Amino acid sequence: MTLTIQLKPEVEASLAAQARARGLTVAEYVGSLLEQLAQPGRQMSPEQRANALSEWAKEFPQASPLSDEAVSRESIYRRDPS
Repeated sequence: MTLTIQLKPEVEASLAAQARARGLTVAEYVGSLLEQLAQPGRQMSPEQRANALSEWAKEFPQASPLSDEAVSRESIYRRDPS
């Protein structure tokens, strides 16, 4: 089946970047996304779920962990004089 859709430029750019990161063409990447969506209720094993979560987490930028001071009880309730 062939589909033609109109996308906002920013959506198209995002899909192209995600496809490139996976070594796929945009058509292949979008096709794989549609196949995933077309399988409602698909049960995943715990290992598959963990792998899917890991792959999803890799899409986000890495941030440094918060310091102990940043999450201490005292700093949470401290009122800064601003």
